Amino acid sequence: MTTPTPRFSGVVPPTVTPLLEGGGVDVASLERLVEQQLAAGVHGLFALGSSGETVFLTDADRDRALEVIVKTAGGQVPVIAGAIEPTTPRVFERVRAAERLGADAIVATAPFYAIVGPHEVERHFRAIGEATELPLLAYDIPVCVKVKLSVDLLVNLAADGVIAGIKDSSGDDVAFRQLLLRVRDEVPGADFTALTGHEVVVDGMMLAGASGSVPGLGNVDPEGYVRLHEACVSGNWTAARAEQDRLTRLFRIVDAPDPATTTGATRGVGAFKTALMLLGVLSSNAVSLPMRPLNDAETGRIRDVLVEAGLL
Repeated sequence: MTTPTPRFSGVVPPTVTPLLEGGGVDVASLERLVEQQLAAGVHGLFALGSSGETVFLTDADRDRALEVIVKTAGGQVPVIAGAIEPTTPRVFERVRAAERLGADAIVATAPFYAIVGPHEVERHFRAIGEATELPLLAYDIPVCVKVKLSVDLLVNLAADGVIAGIKDSSGDDVAFRQLLLRVRDEVPGADFTALTGHEVVVDGMMLAGASGSVPGLGNVDPEGYVRLHEACVSGNWTAARAEQDRLTRLFRIVDAPDPATTTGATRGVGAFKTALMLLGVLSSNAVSLPMRPLNDAETGRIRDVLVEAGLL
């Protein structure tokens, strides 16, 4: 049986949210970024995810960012919107905003902050699915929400039509592959999207059967990830490995921040924004509090990596 190509597939960068130095969304920079991604041939855009600093932004800034992304995309590719909140009723509010602003699908995590078990997590996703006509993707990111979505739960939700897929940032590649196999075996013919957020092993995940990728580094080099995806779907695994190796070297930009003063989100988002500033896409590398923008020495290290990668 031929597995159908899911509606949401290919390279779907988790778009960063450019910010003005004094606060608020830098609309001009965001428009340039989306236009660059579209010109590179990406297959979708993921707004308001972790790279988009969604949990740091006010509702007004989230709405503004999503509005700009949807408008700039202009229907050329689907826009998937994060509805990432600690509790179900708050997710409903973000779902309503995404519907109003023209998103094509929703991404939601398990509840967080409150201590929840598997029954609450299942009720959470089923309630979201019932609350919207938009396709719902489950976002598996236990490093942030402290809950790992089980393969059993995801297969059951897929079989019942609650979720249309998964955005996997769990780092658990064994569970991801088991999920792909079980959906294929137990939910045959399902339009199930399986996007990996593990940007340095996209070739391996595509070989395992992933639908595509959501690479934060795709903000910096969307053309590279498009080439990687095309090599994978054409079965040219030698070319895919070469492109993945190049992108893995480029990913060293996240090692540029000083580890003594920088951890977590600042390393990834800060490095991506600084690289985009050096490439002339963003006006600044401003990030949300309590993160800090990278300094001159760190920026210099990122410049060196970009030069080595042939991007600058």
